[in-house]
Amino acid sequence: MTQVMPTPAQLRWQQLEFGAFIHFGINTFAGKEWSDGTIPASTFNPSELDAGSWVRVAKEAGARYLVLTAKHHDGFCLWPTTTTDYSVASSPWRGGKGDVVRDVAQACAEQGIGLGLYLSPWDRNADCYSDSAAYDDFYLQQLTELCTGYGPLMELWFDGAGSVGREYDWDRIIAVVKEHQPEAMIFNMGQPTIRWVGNENGLALDPVNYVVDRTSDTQYTDSSSGLGTAHYLPPECDVSIRRGWFWHPDDEVKSTGHLLAIYYQSVGMGANLLLNLPPDTRGLIPDEDAQRLREWKAELDRRLSGAVEATVEHHDGGATLSFPAAVTFNHLELVEDLSSGQRITHHVVSGDDSKLVEGKTVGNRRIHQLPVVTAKRLHVKLSGEGGSMASARVYTGALDAAVPAIPEGYEAPTDAPD
Repeated sequence: MTQVMPTPAQLRWQQLEFGAFIHFGINTFAGKEWSDGTIPASTFNPSELDAGSWVRVAKEAGARYLVLTAKHHDGFCLWPTTTTDYSVASSPWRGGKGDVVRDVAQACAEQGIGLGLYLSPWDRNADCYSDSAAYDDFYLQQLTELCTGYGPLMELWFDGAGSVGREYDWDRIIAVVKEHQPEAMIFNMGQPTIRWVGNENGLALDPVNYVVDRTSDTQYTDSSSGLGTAHYLPPECDVSIRRGWFWHPDDEVKSTGHLLAIYYQSVGMGANLLLNLPPDTRGLIPDEDAQRLREWKAELDRRLSGAVEATVEHHDGGATLSFPAAVTFNHLELVEDLSSGQRITHHVVSGDDSKLVEGKTVGNRRIHQLPVVTAKRLHVKLSGEGGSMASARVYTGALDAAVPAIPEGYEAPTDAPD
């Protein structure tokens, strides 16, 4: 494995582990996932919009950051931009004086979680989109407004959908980010510092490689972008709590078991999870969704309770994990020391008498759910030059917990980049 070092900002982002995605906009009021930029701005009129409640629901579920779709592919802007009339300023909401981005930014600041913004490069409303140079200027102005008007950003989300074959002036685009938001993670395009996992089911596959030389562009094509050389780009797993990204009245919320399985195969695989929570036409997270999140969080907390820390003694070829006394558990968590890059390529965990589990990635946080076992020490064989663990622990709080399964049809493709 090529040894490429993470930046401190990348490591901080990985340790956030879980964020909330908010898809909200003109599509919410039209029953659309992708619209073409012709839906009138007058249809955007949430009756009870409360961004503080969005952030509160996300934070109570454990999210440490939130990414808002400031502009989706339809081009409708959730802030009163100077670049186009296709924005909240042309809507009846708050008499055209509202600013969803500002509401969310203030709520995130007040409640102490990071703010990220999604600004679609593809714009189906902008007349200048067919003129690459003119659109680059247009897009740069929008990006500058977002990077300078709403405080610190921890992530900027550049979605590749609709842009395959289109060349944007990424040097100028990223220069704006570096000038105004140098600590922000850049998602997947231009000069990325984090990448898309390669599917929209929220699932990483083993191994989760943090060092790659290309990124997947979109779920809808086989296109990918070469980076010229290997980069440290930890993945983010995006998935919606419902089937769709935008709210629909007849949509279904994923089961608690499904959400648990997603967590094990994202955060528990060493990737970040970005879970979409779409507000409805009131401008509120539906009660059903909020209740499902509470159920999910409660079960996660139960499963990952009763932690017993291990003393980690490294030696050639691995480490020994020792506990103060024999402990009965069914969850094992391993954390890699990433300060000098991702190095562990494979691991095997054994008790004194038999192998318990094996896998490839350890990374930021690897969670194994095992049959119930009792041990005073565990032996970990590590492959990968110079790889070592930062910490290890077992969880004893839910010995009755069943292993959750991904429902049929939601599996990650086996050719995903992880």
